Amino acid sequence: MTREEKAVIIGELSEKFAATPYFYITDTGGLTVAEVNAFRRLCFQRGLEYRVVKNTLIAKALETTGVDYSAFNGTVLKGLSGVIFSPENPKTPAKLIKDFKKEAGKDKIRFKGASIEGGLFIGEDQLVALENVKSKQEMIGDIIGLLQSPAKNVVSALQTSGGKLAGILKTLSEREG
Repeated sequence: MTREEKAVIIGELSEKFAATPYFYITDTGGLTVAEVNAFRRLCFQRGLEYRVVKNTLIAKALETTGVDYSAFNGTVLKGLSGVIFSPENPKTPAKLIKDFKKEAGKDKIRFKGASIEGGLFIGEDQLVALENVKSKQEMIGDIIGLLQSPAKNVVSALQTSGGKLAGILKTLSEREG
């Protein structure tokens, strides 16, 4: 690979890392060509992009992002590496990896690390935590629900209390008469 070709790949990866808030790095060294193609197909079906790239090119592209990914050096970026880009949902790749492990075998694909909005997750044990990560839309929905909850409780209490108050007033007015 020429220096110009490497520069093009680094440029493309840099743009992808900057534009995509969620990416996972995996080791698919245990997969056959047919299994890698099946994995790519699953990624495509779930709206993800999967690319196998040399570790040095990934490292150089990550350096251009302005985020400190030095924790990936030596641990995540060694051996065969593939990057899964997830433009919308942080947990889709985690579920995909878990599902594929069940189908193809645990040793065939290995989760190495991920970046979720700049937060780093390193090691196979982090995959379970990543499956439970909420997307921005889910968090916003939860916050809106929490903010609306007290207002709904007040309205409900007023409606219930108002009914009780009207009943008490009616009973009092009937007693006087």
